[in-house]
Amino acid sequence: MKKLILILTIVVLSLSLVACNSSEVDSTDENQETKTELIKLKVGATAIPHAEILEEIKPLLKEQGIDLEIIVYQDYVQPNIQLAEGELDANYFQHIPYFESFTKERGINNLTNIVKVHLEPIGIYSSKIDDLSKLKDGAYVAIPNDPSNMGRSLALLEKAGLIKLEEGVGIKGTINDIVENPKNLEIILLDAAMLPRSLDDVDISVINTNYALQANLNPVNDSLFIEGSDSPYANVLTIRTEDKEKESIKKLAEILNSDTVKQFIEQKYNGAILPAF
Repeated sequence: MKKLILILTIVVLSLSLVACNSSEVDSTDENQETKTELIKLKVGATAIPHAEILEEIKPLLKEQGIDLEIIVYQDYVQPNIQLAEGELDANYFQHIPYFESFTKERGINNLTNIVKVHLEPIGIYSSKIDDLSKLKDGAYVAIPNDPSNMGRSLALLEKAGLIKLEEGVGIKGTINDIVENPKNLEIILLDAAMLPRSLDDVDISVINTNYALQANLNPVNDSLFIEGSDSPYANVLTIRTEDKEKESIKKLAEILNSDTVKQFIEQKYNGAILPAF
């Protein structure tokens, strides 16, 4: 009898252990099924407004299962190089003419633009005069030194009536294409990020809106002359061409062209930056 009780006790204990182990496995499996891993998306951007716009959509992307990491750059060179080399998943900092010029010059052929997001009208600023009619002969004029923004700036100076460019060069002009310069303006080429700091040393400076905003300059109120809304310089989301069909990239592009982003741009920047979609 004692032997029978011992056998039954061992059987019961064995069944209990199996049940416990089964419960633990089931619980573990259930936890694994409910735990969703966020997809990491690393995007390079300049600080204003690009990084600000990306910060605004981080919660929306998280709802879509995407963890957005924003890498802020102070230059226009590294975001494309690091994207091409696979250090980034996308970048958002540049307009189309700059992208075309940069990638051609550097021989980069694995990048593409997928959506237009916003337009930053470039403007003419000064800390010395309050009207372009007061610009003196021989005045110093600072403009960006990269080819696409140089041509854009010269086209703006022409539109403001300060110079005349060779017929047909449009936004692709260089200082060598100036055919009329009635005020004998001295044009100085500087890195785009340096232009706000040049205001104390030059008479006028042509400054990209993102750098103007960083320097607490309001393009609507502080510029002496500004680009119109017909500008071809929409800022774009850029990716590696091979990633066009990635779901995370598609979701990022979709949200950047959403009503949420449009309202954010309109309300935060008060016309200094315009939606391009």
